[in-house]
Order: sequence, then C-alpha cells, then structure tokens
Amino acid sequence: MSTAIQATWRTDPRYKAVSLGKRWLRFAKREPIGTAAGILIILLISSALFAPLISEFDPTKTRVGRPFTGPGWDHWFGTDQVGRDVFSRVVHGGRVSLLVGIISVSIGTAAGTIIGLLSGYFGGFLDIVLQRIIDAIMSIPTMVLALALISIFEPGTDKLILTIAVVMTPSSARIVRGAVLAVKPNMYVEAAKALGAGSARILLRHVLPNVVAPVLVIGSVQIGNAILLEASLSFLGLGPPPPNPSWGYMISQEGRDVLTTAPWIGIFPGVFLSLTVFGFNMLGDTIRDVLDPKLRGRIG
Repeated sequence: MSTAIQATWRTDPRYKAVSLGKRWLRFAKREPIGTAAGILIILLISSALFAPLISEFDPTKTRVGRPFTGPGWDHWFGTDQVGRDVFSRVVHGGRVSLLVGIISVSIGTAAGTIIGLLSGYFGGFLDIVLQRIIDAIMSIPTMVLALALISIFEPGTDKLILTIAVVMTPSSARIVRGAVLAVKPNMYVEAAKALGAGSARILLRHVLPNVVAPVLVIGSVQIGNAILLEASLSFLGLGPPPPNPSWGYMISQEGRDVLTTAPWIGIFPGVFLSLTVFGFNMLGDTIRDVLDPKLRGRIG
C-alpha cells in the first residue's frame, strides 16, 4: 500500500512541478548572473517577437511626431530626424539583429560541427587539409574577412547571414575537433569499433553527444559576437537596406551626426545592443560552468 502511495506521489504532476520549481530556484541562487542573463535574453527576444504589439507606430513611417522630439509619454524613446518613433525602430531593429545573430550562428555552428567531427575522427590527410584551410581563414581579421565576403554580394539580410555564418564556422570547427580528439580514445568508442559499428553510427551515437557541451557554449557566445558583427557591418552601411531599422544603422547613420543635439537616437539602440551582447556572453559562461564536469557539483 505504501509503495503504491509513494509511486502515485512521485508521478503526480504537481510534485514534479514543485520539484522543478525548487531546482530552478536553487539554480537561480547559485548562478544569479546566468539567471539574470537568461531573463534578459527572454525579455529581448520577446520584445522583438511581439514588436508590432508593443510598439504603437510603424518603424518606417515618417512624421508620426515632430522631428527631434525628446523621450516622453507620447514617444518613449523620442523621435528621429524625420519624425519616426525611435522606440518602434529599436524593438523592430532587435528583430533584425537577433534574427541575423541566431540564424547565422546556427548555420555556422552546424557547419563547424560537421567539419570538426570529420577532421577529428578520421584524422590523417583530411585533418591536415581541413585544418590548414581553417588556419588560413582564421589568420584573416574577422572584420576584414566579413567585408571581403559581403562585398561579393549585394547588401541584404540573407547575404549578411551567410557572410557571418562563414566567419563563425572556423572557430566552431576547431573547438569541436578538439573535443572529438578527447573523446575518440575512450573505451566505448573502441568497443563500438570492435563490434563492427560504422563510422557514421559511431560519430552520431557515441561521439556527437559527448561534444554537445562545447558546441552549446561556443554557440551562445558566438550569437553575441554575430550580433556585434552585424551592427558593425550595418554601421558601415553594409547591413539590411534602409529604411528597415537596424541597431548598427541607427547608431551610425541616424544617431552619429546628432549625438550632441539628439543623443537619444543613437543611445537607445546602443544600450539594447550592449545588453544583448552582454546577455549572450554571460549565458555562454553559465552554460560552460553548468556543463563542465569539474564545476557541475556547484549547481547540483
């Protein structure tokens, strides 16, 4: 009877909810910075996703207010040179920056993971060729490489995503390769080979799950770097074409020349950009701490 009662209690969804809530509370107490970063990112992503609902004005429509109106109740972040609402442009600009950052890093991390798996597992001539290519790419400064790649295409969001994905791929490939080299000598990999498992099965079933941790860490950190790179390219006029809002474009093309007379035009997108990059970097550090076996006991 007691066993049945205990089983029912253990499988009760309310018990699971309480248990999960306690675990999250314990995690929040032990990792306050990571928790704050996660909440910050959720708020930023939510504001971008629901931008049409939380912003009253069209971000590209001019004369919704008097030009150069300071922050107030009617326009929370003020208006710009042509009377566009800065708050609407900031939250809609977040959609562009987050979209570019997340998609480009997803593509770059996926490509880097594949390259790192093949290079680290098979080794030999394939490893030498891939690593020399990666060395050559990584020897070029990030901004120079991005400028060279994006100059080949016409300006556009899709071209920007592809460019940043290419820039982000080599670092992911190198980290995954190192993780594969650490996993490859383990007994379970050798046992799978002895049992006749193919290379594809070993990579997918035994190697890949054990390199997920560094992939998650580098991916979360690279999202912040990708958003910063997108803003830098937009600052140079190589981002999404106007009048579409972008944080980098708002800082450079709209806010730079009026920084002393209407500082809110450049300050608010700069603050949102800084918070986003900071949030993803802190989240990456927290994920590293959680997934590192040496540090895992701290948050258990």
